[in-house]
Amino acid sequence: MEASSAVRVVIAEDSVLLRDGLTRLLVDRGHEVVAAVDDAEQLLAVAAELRPEVCVVDVRMPPTFTDEGIRAAVRMRAELPEIGVLILSQAVEEQYATELLAGSTSGVGYLLKDRVADVGDFVDAVVRVAKGGTALDPEVVSQLLGRSRKQNVLVTLTPREREVLGYMAEGRSNGAIAQAMVVSDGAVEKHVSNIFGKLGLAPSETDHRRVLAVLAYLGS
Repeated sequence: MEASSAVRVVIAEDSVLLRDGLTRLLVDRGHEVVAAVDDAEQLLAVAAELRPEVCVVDVRMPPTFTDEGIRAAVRMRAELPEIGVLILSQAVEEQYATELLAGSTSGVGYLLKDRVADVGDFVDAVVRVAKGGTALDPEVVSQLLGRSRKQNVLVTLTPREREVLGYMAEGRSNGAIAQAMVVSDGAVEKHVSNIFGKLGLAPSETDHRRVLAVLAYLGS
């Protein structure tokens, strides 16, 4: 692997076997694991100090083994947005997964451990997230959207609405979308409202409708 394509990685995983295994896997493929830690506080500390391109993070970490890892990832996205975050989990933590994707899907991934069938695909996902891309397991998208949602949910959108949704997936604000499309802010707001309505995304105190709309786009 060329040096220019290698990425700097931090691994946050409490299982010593999996932590060492991921380290060997990435190093053997030419990447640099700058730190491998076993709790969320260490993750935040080394990320701030070493500024890797991507952090591979387990959801459940000490001391309670519930959601420390993904909460740390959400905090890191807010404080260090230039660092990619790839969640590697046994299950989908819907609340924090949605929050993790809020604002922008750039440089973020969420994979399920039991569904990673090819190590090459996993390494590709690490690199893609490090370079600002997205790596979402379809099962994650399905759960966040709700299993009852139809696969052809986007077919009712007009070409203009799909264009707006594509810009939303890039993390652009309504104002930035209006500038890119050379239309008024009001026109974009109308398109966004139509998108929410057609996707069945009613206002909610807990759901991030913009994120869910983007997930529908990414899963199409």
